[in-house]
Amino acid sequence: MASNSRSGGSKKGPTKGSGGKNRRSLRGKGPTPKAEDRVYHKAYRAAQNRKNQNASAQAKRKKREHGPNMVAGRNSVLEALREGVPATTMYVAGRIDSDDRVRESITLAAQRGISMLEASRPDLDRLTDDAIHQGIALQIPPYEYAAPSDLLEHAADRAETPLLVALDGITDPRNLGAIVRSTAAFGGHGVIIPERRAASMTAAAWKTSAGAASRIRVAQVVNLARAIDELKKQNVFVVGLDTAGEVDLPELTFSRDPLCIVVGSEGKGLSRLISEKCDQIVSIPIAASTESLNAGIAAAVSLYEVARARRF
Repeated sequence: MASNSRSGGSKKGPTKGSGGKNRRSLRGKGPTPKAEDRVYHKAYRAAQNRKNQNASAQAKRKKREHGPNMVAGRNSVLEALREGVPATTMYVAGRIDSDDRVRESITLAAQRGISMLEASRPDLDRLTDDAIHQGIALQIPPYEYAAPSDLLEHAADRAETPLLVALDGITDPRNLGAIVRSTAAFGGHGVIIPERRAASMTAAAWKTSAGAASRIRVAQVVNLARAIDELKKQNVFVVGLDTAGEVDLPELTFSRDPLCIVVGSEGKGLSRLISEKCDQIVSIPIAASTESLNAGIAAAVSLYEVARARRF
């Protein structure tokens, strides 16, 4: 007896729809993950290696900025000792091939009462982070930063009108040292630097200051914008240096008032936030053929003009 197809017997041929059974198989799995996000891919391992290298570099930089700073090499050590850079210990390799630089360094260190220790070359490699030390290195203690209020108190103790310099984005320690030197030369009372993404008082800054760092205090702040706000609450006028200034430097009307001059980086100038915090933006008149001044030179010119205005 033939089976009745309507009685539930088996059916051959295509059926109407899948009843949702194949919906998941038709659904896409989304975009393919980037190679760097696939743990089994060599690009992932390369990305992890880059992260580890960056973390190591940041750790070394933080150690240099906040821990003891090492000056390595015969010329560098001798120059640091001649300039009076503060030092705690001088390391000299055993059986070093002594020359005039080494002998003078040993003499200067002895005269200043700096401890001298003999070290093996592997130890010097480790102490100087594998720098070319030529068998001699000098340990510089961490710089003791002031607070901005200390700089104002220093001016008050001398019964003088405060003159400060703040640095926005200056990353070269030699520029920092040069600005410290100019601040001392033109009667300033201190320099303010941010804690991050900025040059700090390393041996290079000490050397460039030519001894002025022992007379001019440097204050380090977590947030430069907030520090400027606090200065303004203390009735300090804040002017920023920029090529597109509102007035030329000789026309500055705040010279005789408590003043803070903000210097930006040579490449980018003042940041937008710091510019907005300034009471006035000032430019230094220069020849049209010259695009900009080095940050250290710009600071020196500005400090000189303020000192000149205060004398007359």
